[in-house]
Amino acid sequence: MNRDEPTAVIKVKMELVTPEKAQKWLSENNRGNRPLSATHVSSLARALERGEWRIHHQGIAFTADGRLLDGQHRLAAIVQARKPAELLIARGVDPATFSVMDTGKRRTARDLLHLEGERRTQHLAAALRGLHLYRTAPKIGWLGPSATISHDQLRKVLDDNPGIREALEAGMNLNREVRITVTAAAVGIYATTTDRPDVANDEWLDGLMTGANLKRNDPRLILRNTMAALKQGKSSRKRDDSREHLTYYLKAWNAWVEGRSIKILRRNANEALPLVSLLGRTGGTAHEEGRLL
Repeated sequence: MNRDEPTAVIKVKMELVTPEKAQKWLSENNRGNRPLSATHVSSLARALERGEWRIHHQGIAFTADGRLLDGQHRLAAIVQARKPAELLIARGVDPATFSVMDTGKRRTARDLLHLEGERRTQHLAAALRGLHLYRTAPKIGWLGPSATISHDQLRKVLDDNPGIREALEAGMNLNREVRITVTAAAVGIYATTTDRPDVANDEWLDGLMTGANLKRNDPRLILRNTMAALKQGKSSRKRDDSREHLTYYLKAWNAWVEGRSIKILRRNANEALPLVSLLGRTGGTAHEEGRLL
């Protein structure tokens, strides 16, 4: 850089940006910017609606002639959410800086958990997301924008469910022995132990881990065989799918706790994740059709 060249004068201040102001800037000042990502806009809008909007150094940037240089997704989110938000507004930014904006690596949930001192952060982040989806949206798939979870949501899930850490350790052991995904195992173990604290899971997990002395139609043996078939590509779905694995885990556990034998584990394409059965083990009687409650 030539030190004799004049430096740009950037003026920065905090402003409350209303949906009307955001729409005006998008309509009149957004020239030559990259295409908007509808997925990213929706994610930001949902965060604003949930009250998760955070003020930080990234905001809105305008050039000296008023062209919007950075922040169009934040503005579009304010319009979509129909809620005002405070943003840091910078005016007089050199257009040449556009090429280096937003080129850094975005922090993932794994990164944030690591910064907070958590262990096994990749698996923990996945388990927290899976638990959140199981509890709040059992009918949706686990892929695509509808299955995303914000960092604030993930933190709250961990705060509300600290026992997921212990379930994760057990899930990793189960993954090694049964080939069920770590996420499905952790969520399945946590859900069944918290929803049915009256049931001692040791017998279930011991039989599932070893397969020793299990009768032909024991749900634990059927689950082991189902996971082995998935791993070997002998089923209609060949890839590991945590939502699918969790479905089979819960169905097998429900049959076990109700004292039912089963021959096969199936699921329908649009089937909701099963609830943990409230029958069996404490004097309850299994439903005649084995229906999952």
